[in-house]
Amino acid sequence: MHRIALDYTPALKQTGGIGRYVRELTGALASVDQSNAYRLFAAGSKSAELPDLPGANFSWRSTRVSSKWLARLWHRAGIPLPIETITGPVDLYHATDFVLPPTRSGTRTLLTVHDLSFIRVPTAASPPLKAHLDAVVPPSVAEADHILADSEATKADLIELYQTPGDKITVLYSGVNSRFRRVDDTETLQRVRLKYSLANSYILSVGTVQPRKNYSRVVEALSAIRQSGYDLVYVIAGGSGWLEDELEMTIEREGMGEYVHLLGLVDDEDLPALYSGARMLAMVSLYEGFGLPVLEAMACGTPVITSNLSSLPEVGGSAALLVDPHDSEAVQDAILRLEADAATRTRLIKAGYQQAERFSWARAARQLKAIYDEILRS
Repeated sequence: MHRIALDYTPALKQTGGIGRYVRELTGALASVDQSNAYRLFAAGSKSAELPDLPGANFSWRSTRVSSKWLARLWHRAGIPLPIETITGPVDLYHATDFVLPPTRSGTRTLLTVHDLSFIRVPTAASPPLKAHLDAVVPPSVAEADHILADSEATKADLIELYQTPGDKITVLYSGVNSRFRRVDDTETLQRVRLKYSLANSYILSVGTVQPRKNYSRVVEALSAIRQSGYDLVYVIAGGSGWLEDELEMTIEREGMGEYVHLLGLVDDEDLPALYSGARMLAMVSLYEGFGLPVLEAMACGTPVITSNLSSLPEVGGSAALLVDPHDSEAVQDAILRLEADAATRTRLIKAGYQQAERFSWARAARQLKAIYDEILRS
């Protein structure tokens, strides 16, 4: 039996993709490994606020000190306080969110790097956040015993941008929770439609409102499509992020205020119905480390338009329409094709179900356990 500490903080503090990644992976890990002793590290958390543990071989190691203050101690002040001060002695520490804390000399380390969007698309992060990541991610990558990348695209970026040896990186794909499946129940669909004041025909995007998501391109495409007589609206489910003014200016310039609905953060339990009720998912991001909404939509029987950049061709495969995210006419053509070509729509829905089935959290957890075992043997 080994003692493995895992940073669970993103699962508690982040509503986006990284938080879901940590929650889902930890839950699946509990179902495939009952032998190792897992310590879930939670920064900025009171013991009374922590959720139930996923398994009998899991325990909490929490501190009320926030991750922001820990980062200041470790990376700004340079105080090498080892993480084992909080977790207790461990054989392996898994940092799940880009940055490796100081560890004792005998502790093996695994680091998850989800993407390098802050380099590839500089507007993906605010200047202070980008400066922080530029300062702390490269040494974390260099110091970790092994790296997990969310996709082959992120692995290639690590090799190119940080000169990381390829054999130091393993790609661990995310999965799709089984609750993401087609919702045909009319009462459920109507309840969600009324809750969010949804139109009958809408294009859906899911993710934080920020320039990297490229929502403005969809607005431009939909503006032209509506002028051709198509009664489609655009629905964005995601919290406020960095530089969202750009989207607001595009909506105003295109005269689309009545036809673009920003839902903000939506309840997770409503997502399957949101996907199922949509005519299509548009995820034409400029960069994604993985792109989980592509698979969630496919699992719900919703056809997908996505980018031909970064990891998205890996995730969507031949089950999505791939477009140049910089070309609003290409986005427009893809939307029109899904609206007008029933055969393409049917083909993509069928292929989407098959593509989503290739990605499971159980498979990811089994792979992760094997990686832990390999690191601990080395």
